[in-house]
Amino acid sequence: MFIETEGTPNPATLKFLPGREVLGSSTADFASAEAATMSPLAASLFELPGVARAFLGADFITVTKTDDASWQTLKPRVLGAIMEHFLSGRPVLEGQAESLAEDEIAPEDEEIVSQIKELLDTRVRPAVAGDGGDIIFRGYCEGVVRLYLQGACSGCPSSRATLKHGIENMLRHYIPEVTTVEQVDL
Repeated sequence: MFIETEGTPNPATLKFLPGREVLGSSTADFASAEAATMSPLAASLFELPGVARAFLGADFITVTKTDDASWQTLKPRVLGAIMEHFLSGRPVLEGQAESLAEDEIAPEDEEIVSQIKELLDTRVRPAVAGDGGDIIFRGYCEGVVRLYLQGACSGCPSSRATLKHGIENMLRHYIPEVTTVEQVDL
């Protein structure tokens, strides 16, 4: 099994491509070992000293390291854990992943929200996935779009610029009702 690695805009995060499906059409973000109990793969990554976050995408895994860890030491261990997991035949997830609930949408905003989601799904999410992350729509109210960043995007130094200069400008261009984009946490 050959696993490729790619850098991400977040220097603390690397993207690992095992050459096979990881979660298919869904994603899962684990910010701690406690949160990773439903994923044997993520749990094994958190057993490695220096792992701060694990994100599972369609066909990739992103791992964020702690500040005191070095990729020179951690990267071979992560590669070994991923390889061992896939060779064992264990599932990536056990049970059902919790989905992030969206804010309640006012009936008069449903068309705007539909347009926002379409743009996010077709133009933003593929680019963000290419960098090892994901972006989840959380809500829209009075011109404000609320988004949650996962994977390499979470904590990335350039995520604020991506939100404000990239996503916000695009949404405002195509949907005049959008005035601003905010990043939200869980």
